[in-house]
Amino acid sequence: MKASVTVVLIAIVVALVVASMSLFTVDQRQQAIVFRLGEVVSIKTEPGLYWKLPLIEDIRYFDIRIHTVDTEEPERFLTSEKKNVLVDSYVKWRISSVEQYYVSVGGDERRARDRLNKTVNDSLRAEFGKRTVYQVISGERDEIIELMREKVDDDARKIGVEVLDVRLKRVDLTKEISDAVYRRMEAERKRVANELRSTGFAESEKIRADADREREVIIAKAYRDAQQVKGSGDAQAAAIYARAFERDPEFYSYYRSLDAYRETFRNKGDLLILEPDSDFFKYMQAPSGR
Repeated sequence: MKASVTVVLIAIVVALVVASMSLFTVDQRQQAIVFRLGEVVSIKTEPGLYWKLPLIEDIRYFDIRIHTVDTEEPERFLTSEKKNVLVDSYVKWRISSVEQYYVSVGGDERRARDRLNKTVNDSLRAEFGKRTVYQVISGERDEIIELMREKVDDDARKIGVEVLDVRLKRVDLTKEISDAVYRRMEAERKRVANELRSTGFAESEKIRADADREREVIIAKAYRDAQQVKGSGDAQAAAIYARAFERDPEFYSYYRSLDAYRETFRNKGDLLILEPDSDFFKYMQAPSGR
């Protein structure tokens, strides 16, 4: 009885071991290749539970999530002006064909990264060699990125990899070129500033000249109007004096003599030497009139 129980237990254990060796799972982050004696017999692209022949078939898993190839140090590239620029880039990629990936790079992620890095560097070298420093830094950066993505993706398809994105994180000038560019920018800014100052000075002189001309015109018109008013007033005063003189010449003469006395003897220190019978003292000698 004990022997039969032992046999049953052993059979159950063996069955469990065989079942564990015969079952394998593939989750949603992976794909798997089933090998039979070293040869590919099937590829599991969907997540789930699968069977295999124990001890004969082997499983190799591949991560199909998005990977990033990021350069550790900026690379130097020459522009069409034979000037060095420092470029820092990265690539987003994932496995598109597990079988092709395994055949091309042996499923080795390091080899795939090296292949992508080489393709990116070759593409950057070709694109930067066609363009100037200004174009690669700001002018045509988006165009360069799109061309690179297409070229790198075409080459990556050959090893079963899909390139999702290629980006330039940084494009900088070397220190020598940066100093030269900054000096040139400074000289250009100074030239523009001097042009603006010259233009502003010319405009200010023009405005000042226009203001001076308007001032002279306003003063001339005001002087003309004042002279006209003054002349009109003098004419009216002369007409009044003339009418008064015609009505009583003797009174008019007397009034004018009083004005003359008032102006002549305004100050106590004034001194006047005249003949006693001078006409100037006419009304002082006979103040009562005729």
